Amino acid sequence: MKFPIHQTKIKGVTQTFDLADPKERKKYFEAKAGEEIKKLEKYLAENTFIAYLLAKKNAGKGTYTRLFIEIFGEERAAHISIGDIVRTVHQEMGDEKKKKELLEFLKRIYRGYISVEEAIKALLSRDTKSLLPTEFILALVKREIDRMERKALFVDGFPRDLDQISYSLFFRELIDYREDPDFFILIDVPEAVIDERLKNRVGCPTCQTPRNLKTLVTKSVGYDQKTKQFFLRCDNPKCKGKRMLSKEGDELGIEAVRDRLDLDEKLMKQTFSLHGVGKVLLRNAVPAKEKDKYVDDYEITPEYSYKWDPKTKKVKVIEKPWIVKDDKGIPSYSLLAPPVVVSMIKQIVDVLDL
Repeated sequence: MKFPIHQTKIKGVTQTFDLADPKERKKYFEAKAGEEIKKLEKYLAENTFIAYLLAKKNAGKGTYTRLFIEIFGEERAAHISIGDIVRTVHQEMGDEKKKKELLEFLKRIYRGYISVEEAIKALLSRDTKSLLPTEFILALVKREIDRMERKALFVDGFPRDLDQISYSLFFRELIDYREDPDFFILIDVPEAVIDERLKNRVGCPTCQTPRNLKTLVTKSVGYDQKTKQFFLRCDNPKCKGKRMLSKEGDELGIEAVRDRLDLDEKLMKQTFSLHGVGKVLLRNAVPAKEKDKYVDDYEITPEYSYKWDPKTKKVKVIEKPWIVKDDKGIPSYSLLAPPVVVSMIKQIVDVLDL
């Protein structure tokens, strides 16, 4: 698979933008993809589409979709996460009223090689590595979509196995979106980036907000003098500076999810070879030698390191551009999410032939 480098550096646009600020992001998207945004806004006023997100674990699928929704509005687009749907159903099984409603729906809609009761049992006892029957997943997704207004859909987590790709080709018919254009969004992220995201990710134990010690810091950084470790404090005012924590096992990085990554790679390669379906190819990194040709400096992911000053008892945050080696060993800069979304918007316009 070859993912082209898409240029977000535009001649005449000299202003710099703070991509962490929503107001600045709005100006940025207008400057970088204003024409394409207008075309999509006109399209989405009366039409919808289905986009299947395919990428390796922790590649940023949810982040890119959230930014798209930020631009076009929740009334125009939605993110359908198979993992979130399964987790929600798992919780509903503890509520007798919701459980009854779910079982009644499944008995009307579900068709498969195991019974509804067996499928529910598999859901309640599954571990994160096991896959639920495809027919059961499709029934749950249809239920979720039936409960929302018709809008453009970004489907995250399906297909998740090689035999599910053929299902995805007829997914729109299964959910009664028969006339909707559908296409795949394939995301290329260097494994070195995924590794660092996993090893350094933290989350607030109260509000669950995710951050990263190396690439996505909060306003307040602390230092534990006993363990000699730096940590982030949650920015949410309701959490009152709660210390953000890592998950057990994250220190292993990608090796803990190697089987999943290998399967994701096979899924992307097989999908890449399909005919008759549109494809949006997103690239997270740009070779360091070609950076000035394609992107602006503020579009590059920064790398953060820290230094404790015992005199002032404060943490000094040191920022510099983050250079990683891509999967071919080429020194590259990882891109922030907004420039990747600019590329996504422009390619969606092309796929829809607007």
